[in-house]
Amino acid sequence: MRDLRIVFMGTPDFAVKSLEAILKAGYNVVGVITAPDKPAGRGRKLRESAVKTYAVSKNLKVLQPTNLKSEDFQEELEALNPNVQVVVAFRMLPKSVWSYPEYGTFNLHASLLPQYRGAAPINWAIINGETKTGVSTFFLDEKIDTGAMIMQEEIEIDPEENVESLHDRLMAKGSSLVVTTLEGIAANNITPVNQSDSPDLKEAPKLNKENTKINWEKSLDDIHNHIRGLNPYPSAWCYLINDGKEQNVKIYKVANEKDTHSHNPGAILIDGKTLKVAVNGGYIIVEEIQLPGKRKMPVEALLNGFNFSKDAIMR
Repeated sequence: MRDLRIVFMGTPDFAVKSLEAILKAGYNVVGVITAPDKPAGRGRKLRESAVKTYAVSKNLKVLQPTNLKSEDFQEELEALNPNVQVVVAFRMLPKSVWSYPEYGTFNLHASLLPQYRGAAPINWAIINGETKTGVSTFFLDEKIDTGAMIMQEEIEIDPEENVESLHDRLMAKGSSLVVTTLEGIAANNITPVNQSDSPDLKEAPKLNKENTKINWEKSLDDIHNHIRGLNPYPSAWCYLINDGKEQNVKIYKVANEKDTHSHNPGAILIDGKTLKVAVNGGYIIVEEIQLPGKRKMPVEALLNGFNFSKDAIMR
C-alpha cells in the first residue's frame, strides 16, 4: 500500500465536501492550495474562500498563489513534497504543477465525461434536459477536462430539480468518489482509460449574459429546463415590457402547463394570483421573480402591488 502525501486544490463550497471526506478517511493532507482572498460586499472587505476557511479550521497548511507558474510557488509546492494532488473546482494548472507528483494529479468533474467538459456542467445538464448526470475523476493533462478517466458514478436528474439541489447531490457523490479514487491510487490498482473525442459531445461553457437570457420563442420544455438550470445561480433573465417601459427581470422558480392557445410567445396573462407567460406548447407559470433593485419574491407578493398592462410581454 502506498503512503499518500496529498495536496488538495479547490476554492468553493463544492470543493470543501471533498476535502472533508479526505480528512475523515484518514489521509495525510500536507497542504491546501486555494484562491487568494478577494474584496467583496459593499465594504469591499477581503473574503477568504470556503476551502481556506475549512482548511484553517483543521490547521492545514494553506497556500494562496496569485501566479501558479512563479518560482516562489514552485518552491513552496516542492517543500510540501506531495506524491498525489487532488483538484476540485479550481483553476487550470500549468504542466509544471500537475505533472509534479509521482502518482499524478486528478480532478473531480461534475459530469459523466467526456460529456459536458467545461466550467458549468451542472447547469448545462439541466438546461439541455438530461435525465442523468454524474461525477468523474480523471488525471489532468494539457487540455481542459480531457485527461485519462479513472472512475465515474451516475445519478438521476429529477424532472423538477433545479441546479442548487443537483449541485448538492453531486457534491456529496463526488466527495465519495474522490476518496474511492485515492483508495485505488494507494493500492496501485487503477487502470486509467482515455476519453473519447467524438464530435457529438456536448460542452458546458461558462455562463454569461447572452446564454442565460430566456428565449420565449423556444418550446415549453426548453424554457422550463433553461430556467431551472439557472436557479438560483446565476439565474435566468429577460426583458419585461410593461406600460411602454422595459425592465430587466430575473426569473427563478417556475412550473409549466401544457396547453394549446393563440397567444404570441412572451404574452403575459394574469389570473388571480397567477402569472403565466405564453410559449409554444403551453404556459410558463412564474412562481419567483426579481425586479431591478428589488429582492427575489414570490409572484403572489409582486401581484399585490404591481400592475401589468394588458399588452405586457416578456421578451
